[in-house]
Amino acid sequence: MSRKRTAVSASAARRIALAAQGFGAPRPDGATNAGHVRRAIDRLGLLQIDSVNVLARAHYLPLFSRLGNYDSDHLDRLAWGRKSQRGLFEFWAHEASLLPVASHPLWRWRMARAAAAHAGDIKGKLHVFRREKGAFIDEVRRQLVARGPLAASDLESGTAKTGPWWGWSDAKYAMEWLFFAGEVTTATRRGAFERVYDLTERVLPAAVRALPTPEPAEAQRELVRIASRALGVATARDLRDYFRLPVDDFKARLAELVEAGDLLPVAVEGWSHPAYLDPNARQPRTIEVRALLAPFDPLIWERDRTERIFDFFYRIEIYTPVAKRTHGYYVLPFLLDDKLVARVDLKADRAASRLLVHAAHLEPGNEAAKVAGPLREELRLMADWLGLEGVSLPRAGALGKAMGAHTRRR
Repeated sequence: MSRKRTAVSASAARRIALAAQGFGAPRPDGATNAGHVRRAIDRLGLLQIDSVNVLARAHYLPLFSRLGNYDSDHLDRLAWGRKSQRGLFEFWAHEASLLPVASHPLWRWRMARAAAAHAGDIKGKLHVFRREKGAFIDEVRRQLVARGPLAASDLESGTAKTGPWWGWSDAKYAMEWLFFAGEVTTATRRGAFERVYDLTERVLPAAVRALPTPEPAEAQRELVRIASRALGVATARDLRDYFRLPVDDFKARLAELVEAGDLLPVAVEGWSHPAYLDPNARQPRTIEVRALLAPFDPLIWERDRTERIFDFFYRIEIYTPVAKRTHGYYVLPFLLDDKLVARVDLKADRAASRLLVHAAHLEPGNEAAKVAGPLREELRLMADWLGLEGVSLPRAGALGKAMGAHTRRR
């Protein structure tokens, strides 16, 4: 097979990326079920977890973007339900993530490296902690064996914080080391989304644990294939970032996959770096979709890629001082067909049962009158999904005024 890079237009690349992420087909008609949820996650390969709950926690939102008003209990049961129901497990992939249980064998090489205290494949502080406090980790392991599922705060010692409010205690470090090494996994979440750990063998179904463990190189190749299918067309950096693979390992796997024809080299119009196309990627001529996208949605979580594909500069401003924010605290881009046409600062006011739209910003080159109706409808759908009775729209700005006018016409 020729390795000459074929040309792909910028618009075609954008449609390929959207289709790969599940935006190339209509949302399900009628009620969704666990199968819809499972298939959506399988397409993406993972859901990033984040505890921020201004609107809904991050792992719920990508499914709403693709499925609409789905029952989030389906995700909860897959992630933290009974052992026989487990379809997902937690691990550090693209940050903290939920992953299909079928992919568990693909991560055992990383768990083994962590267990061997391989500095390049374990978070730095955990590596140091294992070296300096191995005896304490052994004690935590004994408590888990004897007592069953435990949060770090349940341990008999080492629960005092070691830094500011976000600092981990020794108990948390020990649990996270065991988690990274694959000895324990998340049994459930409780309260303010606190992780409760248990031995992996007591959480994951036996059939999953019995799956054969591939060689590290083959596991890494399959992870790159999954990333390629989820991205459609991507640079090397995009592909590596999807599962945060080690640089040297990734370089070797990339060359092998290109040689095997599992990645097709292409040159995308306007991209400054070489790109790679999934050989089975759909290449639709049009995309018809509307969706609000969470900050940690895999379509946009890599900000440089988002700007490259959509000409859309996006940064989350949660940690930016109020006076320095450009668009708001928790801002979601609005996807209309194959373009990001607006962004909205949202908050779920559960006490008042309202979806608050603090601000709505129209992207340059778009007409407020054309964006207002679809955005208004998507906000109403989101409110319904969140169980909120109303939507409070902004009165300022061209888009806010247009949405208000659209509501009055109805």
